[in-house]
Amino acid sequence: MGGRAGAGIGGVGLLIVLAVGYFAGIDVTPLLQGMPQQQSAPRELSSEEERAAEFSAQVLATTEEVWGQIFPRQVGRDYTPPVMVLYSGVTQSPCGGASGATGPFYCPADRKAYLDTEFFSTLSRELGARGDFAAAYVIAHEVAHHVQNELGILGQVNERRQAVGQARANALTVRLELQADCLSGVWARAVDGLLEPGDLKEALNAARMIGDDHLQRRAGRVPQPHTFTHGTSEQRARWFTAGYETGDINSCNTFQARNL
Repeated sequence: MGGRAGAGIGGVGLLIVLAVGYFAGIDVTPLLQGMPQQQSAPRELSSEEERAAEFSAQVLATTEEVWGQIFPRQVGRDYTPPVMVLYSGVTQSPCGGASGATGPFYCPADRKAYLDTEFFSTLSRELGARGDFAAAYVIAHEVAHHVQNELGILGQVNERRQAVGQARANALTVRLELQADCLSGVWARAVDGLLEPGDLKEALNAARMIGDDHLQRRAGRVPQPHTFTHGTSEQRARWFTAGYETGDINSCNTFQARNL
């Protein structure tokens, strides 16, 4: 990585980002290259991108520690962490192309979580979910999809979604996303000693700000439940809280819940 990216990048910034990638399981190649469809030459990293890379590494490290402890205790086997891909502008994955408009996502095909560096500012400035822990919750949510993949849940749900109609597929996706919110709460409980006053409130606010009903109202539309794919603001906050209060993966079985 160092040989490919050395030209054109400030020494300190390069060392920081390469260290982030090496020690924290973050693939920073797309970030170093910028927009691959438009340019292949490495470019200078902005201070904001460096901060995003460092912050993402710190959060990812906590998820690795937490799930590395929970899996042997609650699942009975070891946990294999994902790789996080930080990119700026656009990128490609086995699950398709992505841009800042796509939002963070997890691709089970390569077991990587993708995060656009601009999303942190979007979350705060446009969606009204401010604070470091709000951003940390979003990263923990994408890692939770990897946890679902490790548990075999993600593959089962994807197979089922392909066999049913759109409305039913959306309903299954809602349960999948709410389970990821709950698993994020399990992670938050495990890092409780690191939380500062107001951190939990930031995470709950982020969950509410990206609820389907809130986003549709924000876009000037009447909420249409049959089109929801992530759950309402109230549901997202409630399932996150359920995971936080119990710290137990078993409390996150949204697929058996009669009421979401």
